[in-house]
Amino acid sequence: MNVRPAEPRDADAVLALMEGLTRPEVADDAEPQRRVFLAHLEHEDALVFVAELDGEIAGAVSLWIQPRLNWTSPQGWIPDLYVGPAFRRRGAGRALLDACVDEARRRGCHVLVLESGHHRAEAHRLYEAYGFAHYARAYALRLKEGLTK
Repeated sequence: MNVRPAEPRDADAVLALMEGLTRPEVADDAEPQRRVFLAHLEHEDALVFVAELDGEIAGAVSLWIQPRLNWTSPQGWIPDLYVGPAFRRRGAGRALLDACVDEARRRGCHVLVLESGHHRAEAHRLYEAYGFAHYARAYALRLKEGLTK
């Protein structure tokens, strides 16, 4: 298992993985989605890691470092983590979490939080076994019409 920072060449593989999170499918013209990926790579407070297994990208995670009011240290936030079904239960998810924990600690974060959809029971078992606690509710307000995901 090799976990490394994502590179521009990983865009298509990572975008395809994110479909598994019930995100928008990769469009016929994927260039706008690739630009979003590349913007993540260039942002100083965003990191994307990929896990490689058997020469393929098995999973990916994004980590954001965010300031929070009343805290003197930032929080780490994981909005996206997905491991392809063929690679599950082989350590990729845990290795991606390890990379995020290491980076969040390096950046002085006081906490690391992540988002996960209600339907992702297998992922929830991993997160809880890792030490994450279910502690809050999240709400979303759609701001654009016509988006199904």
